[in-house]
Amino acid sequence: MALGSDTGGSSLGPGDLVEVRVFQEADLSGTYRLSPEGTVDYPLCGKVSLAGMTSSQASDALTTCLAKGYLRRPQVSVLIREYNSKKIFVFGEVQKPGTFPYEEKMSVVQAVTLAGGFTKVASKNSTQVTRTIDGAEKKIRVPVEDIGTGRERNFFLKPGDIVFVPESFF
Repeated sequence: MALGSDTGGSSLGPGDLVEVRVFQEADLSGTYRLSPEGTVDYPLCGKVSLAGMTSSQASDALTTCLAKGYLRRPQVSVLIREYNSKKIFVFGEVQKPGTFPYEEKMSVVQAVTLAGGFTKVASKNSTQVTRTIDGAEKKIRVPVEDIGTGRERNFFLKPGDIVFVPESFF
């Protein structure tokens, strides 16, 4: 995802970084990080909850606040600079294990690629994805090698998924 772009369906969450621009109002423009509660402390408005909103909904919320007695016809734009609330984790037998930003429709193949690909000893078809569903962790076996060769359908990740590639013992 390009810096500052918004796919429309991506919503904000705690830790995300947004840039607020108010036309001809430099004092009200700036960068804000969403608190753990999903709010920002915005001048004149106080705490504004932006969690769950898209960038256009966030700009509407700030416009509404500023229009209530502060500015005549505020023109507010909100650009999403970082999605810190949406991450995936890849570890095990990959070249560069780590935490990566989640993107819409991200597949397990993309995640392994972001992590530099498999090591020589990776058990590719035994890759596991741990996902929290209704508060419980579920482990899902994902045959990444078979997906890569077209024998299996691709597997799409969700924010917070943990991808673990075990070692092969052959």
